Amino acid sequence: MDFDEAVTILENRARRSILQHLVKEPHYPLQLSELLDISQQAVMKHIKVLEKAGFIEAEIVPSEKGGPPKKMYKVNQSFSLRLDLGPELFKAEHRTIPSGGPMRLSNKLPNELNSVIDRLGTRRELSMSEAMNLLSDIDSALEKIDQQRDAIIALHQQIMIKTSKEVSEYAESYEERIMAREMMTQPRRPLDLDIFSQNLRIQESQAEDIMENIRDRLMKDFVANNNDNFISADKDTPLPWWLAR
Repeated sequence: MDFDEAVTILENRARRSILQHLVKEPHYPLQLSELLDISQQAVMKHIKVLEKAGFIEAEIVPSEKGGPPKKMYKVNQSFSLRLDLGPELFKAEHRTIPSGGPMRLSNKLPNELNSVIDRLGTRRELSMSEAMNLLSDIDSALEKIDQQRDAIIALHQQIMIKTSKEVSEYAESYEERIMAREMMTQPRRPLDLDIFSQNLRIQESQAEDIMENIRDRLMKDFVANNNDNFISADKDTPLPWWLAR
């Protein structure tokens, strides 16, 4: 599933409300109907959409009153949606939340959460008071990381804005301006000219010519910024993709 598919499904408030309840514990459709104050038929309609998309799954549970088994629904996906939007800034991402226990995740976590990992260890259960303390530490770490990420995104945006005038001046066409901005948006990843040409409805050969113009400009800038000097580096040092021919 990509960002657009997820947003299309989650744009409906009732579906978001259903998920808000299901992430806490499995529910029967009748329970959801009462909680959301909508008909059970409407709940089932939304459940089918969520189930088809893989957001939730059904589990059969015995009836508490001795009747036939019933279906309960629970969330079975963990992901994050991110949207950054502003002048010279647009980034939409669907990111899967990594799985695994504390020890498996530990090498991806900031050092300030080492104490949380140590206290968790391989324990299967926690008391509510312990959980509250640990979750408080995690919330603080998340808030700090979010603030850092916001600042990094703002810095990225400032660089794009400061470069915008130069790109507009040397670019020979609208397509060249767009390609230059695409390259700056993802500077570590080679631009897919096939996808680029399809999106702008131009021939791939035209996209290749535009790329050559930009490469030439980048090479001149690269040389000028280094005072026409050669730069020494280890033989295994990778070149920027736009320098490699």
